[in-house]
Amino acid sequence: MAGRAVPPGRLRRRLTIAFVLVAGVSAGLLAGGAGLLLRQSWLDASLHQAAADARYQLVLAGQFLPLTDQRSTELLTSFEGSGRHVVLVDGPARPSHSAYAPTLSTRLRATVADGQLGYQRSAPAERPRLLVVGGRIPGSTAELYVITVEDDIAADLGQLRNALLAGWVLVVLLAAGVGHALARRTLEPVSRASRAARALTEGLLATRLPVRGRDEFSDWAASFNEMAEALESKIAALSAAQARELRFTADVAHELRTPVTALVAAASLLREHLDQLPDDARPAARLLVGDVVRLRRLVEDLMEISRLDAGREQPSVEPVDAPALLRAIIGARGWSERVVVTADPVALHTDPRRLERVLANLVANAVEHGDGEIRATVAAAGPLVVFEVTDQGPGIPAEHLPRLFDRFHKVDPSRSAPGSGLGLAIAREHAALLDGVLSVRSEPGAGTRFRLELPARGPHLGDAGRRPAVAQADERSRGHADEHAEGGRRAGTAAGGAG
Repeated sequence: MAGRAVPPGRLRRRLTIAFVLVAGVSAGLLAGGAGLLLRQSWLDASLHQAAADARYQLVLAGQFLPLTDQRSTELLTSFEGSGRHVVLVDGPARPSHSAYAPTLSTRLRATVADGQLGYQRSAPAERPRLLVVGGRIPGSTAELYVITVEDDIAADLGQLRNALLAGWVLVVLLAAGVGHALARRTLEPVSRASRAARALTEGLLATRLPVRGRDEFSDWAASFNEMAEALESKIAALSAAQARELRFTADVAHELRTPVTALVAAASLLREHLDQLPDDARPAARLLVGDVVRLRRLVEDLMEISRLDAGREQPSVEPVDAPALLRAIIGARGWSERVVVTADPVALHTDPRRLERVLANLVANAVEHGDGEIRATVAAAGPLVVFEVTDQGPGIPAEHLPRLFDRFHKVDPSRSAPGSGLGLAIAREHAALLDGVLSVRSEPGAGTRFRLELPARGPHLGDAGRRPAVAQADERSRGHADEHAEGGRRAGTAAGGAG
């Protein structure tokens, strides 16, 4: 999958958190609104009751007029004796009880001075919590303030706040449980689909999803099953087609081996007697010899690619003098005048036969298609040994680079260039068996560079026998390849003489 993978359960947690947030915010708004409404209602009821009581007490206070010091004292004593805490203001303020002597605000005093009934409440943090309602005593300029203790209301409001908070916490916990259960139930089909997709990725093409109900997930599961069936059928068809292709390659190489061997022998004989042929027959004879040599190389490449597809060969690892091997390859093929070798002493353990096959193909490709100076280098790069073959030829167009190592792929659309189109494919197969990486960089007009990276300590032989191909040649094709291996070596020797 592209992009960053989401760890299992993260989407479930997101849905649960979203559910909790929605439920928590909703419950919090409802609880807060209800708490504010009840608080205001209780405080308004207390104020109305205190105002009614204050009016009645003002009428009773009128019985003590005219207010003298003695009558004022009797008024305060009478109210205190009846359980009422009051403050009488007729000059200085005189409370009926020293513990209930609130400071009267300027706003309250101004309201009462205008002949209206006024009130004030103490701060919520103050204890005791007092509600003061005052007014003028009828028929006098004296002011009487009746004090109501609202500690019980404050306690009730505190209990209401705690109850609403506990209810909100309970709703959040319940929402978390319900949200988790719903998210798990809702996303279970998604988890099954993810596991099924991973199973398909691992090659278990028979994986299917259960179709339950008639909801969107059921439609999704049915569509997934249809896709998996189509994918299984397509991959089976591709595997069968590739198996047929591999069998065809092996069969063609097998069937051509015997006649090509005879042709090579005849071409060798014809080459030895070219000087005895008439002048007008010599060009045709040379062309025939050259084509026979090309045919022999094609059959050898087909045989080699068939053996690689069979997957029965494993690398034979031994110490290799990489610089000496590279120079020997170039010298044996007569490329010393065109190829410049730059080699550092390196320690390498690998299969020398396969390495020689890869390097020979890379250098041959540069010699055949490159221009200017060709350089072949080998150097150590940490745990790797790196071989590079660079030419100054016309380069390879970018659209051909992804398919450059495909079988029978040629950059020349007319396919007139020498070679079978299998050399680079064979090189890649051998490099893979050696746990190596074969890559290419090229720019039109600037040349081409092939790079082979091999582990210095050699390939892992335990994994060498596992082939990445989807299908392999059948046992009959493998038998053909093994049966004629010795004949192929004899034909190669004869073709070398013909070439």
